[in-house]
Amino acid sequence: MGNTTEIPYGTLDLMVLKTLASLGKLHGYGIARRIEQVAAGSLALNQGTIYPALLRLEQRGWIASEWGSSENNRRARFYSITPAGVSQLAAESESWSRTVAMMNRLLETNS
Repeated sequence: MGNTTEIPYGTLDLMVLKTLASLGKLHGYGIARRIEQVAAGSLALNQGTIYPALLRLEQRGWIASEWGSSENNRRARFYSITPAGVSQLAAESESWSRTVAMMNRLLETNS
């Protein structure tokens, strides 16, 4: 896809945490598709991208997982945000907002 965007390292973590905070328990495929949906076609996630991020977030204690059945009655791992993940989401959201504000100031200067 020529119109997809590469995202800065760590941004996917924020996207996953926000998705789980908003929608509750989801399997990895569902998380990836929701992020792509919100990105309106400007981002494509594959298994090699989403599953390492989920593992990393789980190892940090920001998400938890459990086995369950998907809509297709297939065994799937469902992820949910933990209290530590909620705190991390707040911290990362604040940091992202400061970064965006700084970049906007820099881009709006005339010189």
